[in-house]
Amino acid sequence: MSRLLVVGCGGVAQVAIQKCCQNDEVFKELCIASRTKSKCDALKEKIERAGTSHTKVTTAQVDAGNLQELVALIKSYKPDCVLNLALPYQNLTIMDACLECGVHYVDTACYESEDMNDPAWSKMRKERYSGSILSAYFDYSWQWAYDERFKKANLTALLGSGFDPGVTSVFVTYAKKYYFDTIDELDILDCNGGDHGYPFATNYNPEVNLREVSDLGSYWEDGHWVEVPAMSIKREYDFPCIGKRDMYLIHHEETESLGRNFPEIKRIRFFMTFTQSYLTHLKCLENVGMLGTEPVMYNGVPIVPILFLQTLLPDPATLGPRTIGKTNIGCIFRGKKDGKERTLYIYNVCDHQECYKEVGSQAISYTAGVPAMIGAALIVSGVWNARGAKTTDEFDPDPYMEMLNKFGLPWVVVENPALVD
Repeated sequence: MSRLLVVGCGGVAQVAIQKCCQNDEVFKELCIASRTKSKCDALKEKIERAGTSHTKVTTAQVDAGNLQELVALIKSYKPDCVLNLALPYQNLTIMDACLECGVHYVDTACYESEDMNDPAWSKMRKERYSGSILSAYFDYSWQWAYDERFKKANLTALLGSGFDPGVTSVFVTYAKKYYFDTIDELDILDCNGGDHGYPFATNYNPEVNLREVSDLGSYWEDGHWVEVPAMSIKREYDFPCIGKRDMYLIHHEETESLGRNFPEIKRIRFFMTFTQSYLTHLKCLENVGMLGTEPVMYNGVPIVPILFLQTLLPDPATLGPRTIGKTNIGCIFRGKKDGKERTLYIYNVCDHQECYKEVGSQAISYTAGVPAMIGAALIVSGVWNARGAKTTDEFDPDPYMEMLNKFGLPWVVVENPALVD
């Protein structure tokens, strides 16, 4: 009997939890824990009202940033694994709790510090980037530092089992296993062709989203990092089922793990689509200081601009019923097989309205929530059993790819696609 503790009850978590309950042969019991227990209770009632799952669901209140609370909850509930769907600021605390309690760990995105102005974090960050040009706010080095501790504890910490990172990395492993002897170039493309009708909104946590897309862009080339100004490299691509969209090179964490685990790849880039309206709003907000993370005084009260902005923007969890269109996320490869040049495109197309009909979510949360469930399922079932802090590209891709088809994210393989220049 597998027992799972899910920390978090936001948009992605609500999808992952419902998909866990669909997979009730693996997840016999599940506890939803969040700072706001009423959200957990509402989701529990929704699942039980549907009456389609045999998973026993309970709820709990926990502050994901409080190590003592997490340890107490884990020791009380005794899960086989903790699925971390809280904010990336809390990754290290939850990993510490899992080590203390002897349980496996899974998340969907790498750690970043909530307070980038903290002197201790800044000092450690400079030390970690010593000798490297990379200066991203978020990277895997913090969690890779846990590798030996998880190995010694005979535990797995599965890092980044969302779509990107997560599925995109599995696509790479799958392509290498079946289609290429060597991969020379990789472009990861993330296109959201949906429309929610708002002048400006983010599809996941606004604070995290705005911090990440305003960061410097970077890509991996010939064994080193190349950094460029934010949104300075633009390309147009004709996405299947969506059409032509403008996309921009940004930093993304799977370029780190893929560069480390596939040293043969000479260049790895990540592109994401943005509308001109989104970019105009983003630039205006940045210019007036609304993306700032350091407190400013307002009428004698310290406020953090980006947190205040977050209160004004639509909650991503409410976008489902009004979002139409599709997403297309995938990988374009150039390499060699049997001495011959080969190009390939592996991608998934996901429909916003179909996602909403199934689980009450838009496709951005769906494409992250389904792989979160898959990663947890493979860990608790022992199908993936390498110990340490690992990313999804370090395992056999076959069971993951099979579960993507089974649980709502079917993928397509196309030979000789249009390449990104």
